[in-house]
Amino acid sequence: MKLQKTIKTEARISGKGLFGGREAEVVFRPAVADTGVVFVRTDGAEPVRIDAVISNVAERSRCTTIKKGSVSIETIEHCIAAVGALEIDNLIIEINGPEMPSPDSSCAEYFKVLKRAGAVEQTERRKEFTIREPISITSGDASIYALPYADDGLTVTYDLDYGGYTGLNRQIFACRITPEGFEKHLASARTFLLEAEARQFLARGIGTHLGYRDVLVIGSDGPIKNSFRFPDECARHKIVDLIGDMALVGRAVKGRVVAYKSGHTLNQQLVRKLYEAAEQQERISKFGTDAVLDIRQIAKILPHRYPFLLVDKVVEIEGDSRIKAIKNVSYNEQFFQGHFPGTPIMPGVLIVEAMAQVSGLLFAQKLEHAGELAVLLGMDGVKLRKAVVPGDQLILTAETVKVRRRTAQCQCKAMVGDTVVAEAQIKFMLVDNERI
Repeated sequence: MKLQKTIKTEARISGKGLFGGREAEVVFRPAVADTGVVFVRTDGAEPVRIDAVISNVAERSRCTTIKKGSVSIETIEHCIAAVGALEIDNLIIEINGPEMPSPDSSCAEYFKVLKRAGAVEQTERRKEFTIREPISITSGDASIYALPYADDGLTVTYDLDYGGYTGLNRQIFACRITPEGFEKHLASARTFLLEAEARQFLARGIGTHLGYRDVLVIGSDGPIKNSFRFPDECARHKIVDLIGDMALVGRAVKGRVVAYKSGHTLNQQLVRKLYEAAEQQERISKFGTDAVLDIRQIAKILPHRYPFLLVDKVVEIEGDSRIKAIKNVSYNEQFFQGHFPGTPIMPGVLIVEAMAQVSGLLFAQKLEHAGELAVLLGMDGVKLRKAVVPGDQLILTAETVKVRRRTAQCQCKAMVGDTVVAEAQIKFMLVDNERI
């Protein structure tokens, strides 16, 4: 049985962000068991904590960014790749700027700093997820696969192919991810750009602080005013990025990952699938079901009753920041009798009500709100995109935008399969249950 680890002593790193170029200072602090990896943005009026998990990832094409409300931290992949490779489970990472430093445009410095800080075992068992069923993600000719594997660890293969670009031949690299192997084969592999991409970035004012010695720019004849550290350095760096993205599963992953031409977007789609599979696997192991809250537990929290209780089970809760629940839509629903006879469609206002109920369950998780109800105060950006009919399963999610002493606000979404059917930003007033 492997135990969780944190660092022994504080560690620090500073430098400019890769894309924005702003100077930032980072402090790594030990964390208690089951904390996970948590970033803290410290340069605002109040510190903002953001867990390094896939549900907090913001959409970016060239880097990995986490976000909570309007606060984000850019380009975290090199840092968390080193954290994951060193098998550090619990860590507080404080940063006083919008983007993580990128010394050397690799993750070598992060690895060195954290390795020097040392590691200490904790009393709790390490969280691990073993891939048991194949998962595949494709987009055009790019693909990535997560596969079961006999080896007790993680093995990654990356196939980089720029389609005959003269300065960059096809590269394939494979390795088993261990602290020693990562340090020797991967940590010093640098971020790279094709010359045309670099010119586009500069035209948009991105990376203007960088020169050819700071980042690997590849022209038609190979690296410009620079040289490869490995013949297959680009494929190796793609594995570093992938390991960073996989750290967002929030637990050590065991299995084999094979990628062809994938980048952060495809990586993160795979990570979402892995995260969901890991959460479900743990719920079934713990409760014998994939429900975090079943209908009996929901009824103890919400005051709603038939025919107005519109949540069947909760399948994910991440503290007080995010919740995911299910509503199975049956032809026996009372509202289908009049909406509409012969063409049964779930009323949009009831889909919004279901999202509001899920939000109430999320806010009920905060201890200080025990005994309070989330009463609807207002709605913004309500969009009903697709009809919901008998036989559909509504997947309802709510993410906290803001919580104050007496009010709360969250971003809600309702989906059927992979299709968004409704979304809204909902505001609540938190009211003492005894006064209603």
